[in-house]
Parts: sequence; structure tokens; C-alpha cells
Amino acid sequence: MKTAVLLDKKEILRFYKKTNPQTHKGLQGHALVIAGSYGKMGAAVLASKAALKSGCGLVTAFVPQCGYTILQIANPEVMTITDEAEKEITKISTHNKYQAIGLGPGIGLANITQNAVLDFLKNNRIPLVIDADAITILPQNQDRLSFLQPKTIFTPHPKELERLIGKWESDEDKFQKTILFSKKFDVVMVMKGAPTFIIYQDEIYKNTSGNAALATAGSGDTLTGIITGLLAQGYSPLEAAQMGVFLHGLTADLAISDIGTHAFIASDCIAYLGKAFLFLEAE
Repeated sequence: MKTAVLLDKKEILRFYKKTNPQTHKGLQGHALVIAGSYGKMGAAVLASKAALKSGCGLVTAFVPQCGYTILQIANPEVMTITDEAEKEITKISTHNKYQAIGLGPGIGLANITQNAVLDFLKNNRIPLVIDADAITILPQNQDRLSFLQPKTIFTPHPKELERLIGKWESDEDKFQKTILFSKKFDVVMVMKGAPTFIIYQDEIYKNTSGNAALATAGSGDTLTGIITGLLAQGYSPLEAAQMGVFLHGLTADLAISDIGTHAFIASDCIAYLGKAFLFLEAE
């Protein structure tokens, strides 16, 4: 197994792009976040706001009807469109105007939602980040993985990873199985943990940012939003995954001196994104 490349500021600056002073929102990418179900609309709020705070020019959230008012109040800068159903996602319709899509946070596992996700994956041609419940749906339908766009990004936590690649006997076995999965389906794997690793084909990257503060509800939703936002801005899938993971961890590193680890919540990850970008640009 190859030695992992360390993801630090120097590595990220190899491809980081400062904002063009002449740009406008139409040039900064348009991301779609497909998320939420009854009782889990917070996931859609967090993911869509994180996408916007990553520098994305436009963000649209696709949610069940019960999430419309919630999104419009919580994230007034985010556009909101709804499914025809009240409490869950039942049919996903998208347009080519989006540069990236984030799928999965809080969508639940209702049968009708699972069918909607599988139908969407069969027809989607837009760069994609797959997280949370959308990952859980796929292992039972691995034939659909062959329909994925090349370099689709997966962001599994350990249990979701196990559902995708099967049980492992050791860390080395886990890495080998993840590498094989990445090669077979040509996908980028973000193995969330302490630390987080990113695997694409034979390439392995080990994140150096982050701390225990990130062990909080909604943290993964913000990561999905950040990566989706970066992908929409024109970063390659591997670059978006690398930079998203590093920035996500960096927010906790920057916040710890202000609020410590106990009081840090996912919304703080979004709040400290600006400082994380400033850290990247500081000499």
C-alpha cells in the first residue's frame, strides 16, 4: 500500500484558487443540495448553508414540502424547491444548470425515497457527492453504482463504509478494500474518521486538520455541503474532497481556542469557514 500524502496547507495551496476580483455569482458555480425529510430538515439547512459559505455563487435546496418554510427562514440566501410530497423525497427532478449536486443528508430510508434515489442515479450526469442515507441505500443495489458519473465522491463514516465494502479484518484490509472499491467504480472515497483519509484509485491522502470537536451531530452534513460547493466552483472531484476535508477540520482547529471542544456544534463549522479561508490565504 502506498504511503499517504499529508493534506496540509502547503498541499492545498498547490491547487487553491483565490476569488477573481472581477467575478460574479453566475461564475461562482450553482450547487444543488438534495436533503431532508420530516424531522431531519436540519441536515438540509446545514448542508446548503455550508455549500454557500464555501464560496459557491448560487445554492438551491431540494427538500420535501415540509422543509420549504424552514429553509426559507433559516437560509434566506439559499433558493428552495420542493418535492411533491409533504414529508419525504419521492421524485428527484434536476436541470443541467447545476454544476454539482450533494445527495443524501437527512433524506431517510422510506421505500419511495430509496426508489427516487436509484432512479436519479441512473439518469444523473452532473458531478455528485453522495452522503448519509443515500450511501445506505446503495449497497443493496450495487448494480446502480455502474451508472455513477466518473469520480463521484462518497463521504461514508465507518459504518456506512462497511456497508459499501464489507467487513474488514484490519486497517490494512480496510484500505485495500476501499482502494478496490474506488478502482472498480471510479469513485473518490472520503473515509471519515480521526483522521480522515481520502482514497482515489491507488492514491491515499491523510488529513492533518481537525480535532474531537467535530464529533457532533450535523458535522458530516456540513462537510457534504462544503465539498459540493467547491465542486460547483470548478475544482476537480479529488481537489474538492481534499480541500473540503481540510477546511472542515480547520474550522474546528480555529474555533477550539474560542469555544473549546464541548460546545462546538456543526453550525460553528460553518461560522468559522471564513477564518479557514483566511488562514489559507495568509502569508
